[in-house]
Amino acid sequence: MKKQLIRISILQSSKIMTALYALMGFLYTLIGIPMILWGGKPLKIVGIIYLFMPIIMSVIGFVFFVIFGAIYNRLAKWLGGIEVEVKDIGGES
Repeated sequence: MKKQLIRISILQSSKIMTALYALMGFLYTLIGIPMILWGGKPLKIVGIIYLFMPIIMSVIGFVFFVIFGAIYNRLAKWLGGIEVEVKDIGGES
């Protein structure tokens, strides 16, 4: 059975993307801490920026997904949404 995604909830989807981007930003934090502790002055500056990457990436992720969701919703009205095929696999909860 075909289903079509015709609208994205912009705020709810953006909150999820913000959380995902924050988690990805923690990878930069793990890289930035050794830079701050053992690096020279240029590396310490980059390390400090990396330390704040969860916040920076969260803000960027939220803003860009709001824009993406709005664009998607407009295009889906004109062109139709993304189509997926789904099937029931039995067993009700």
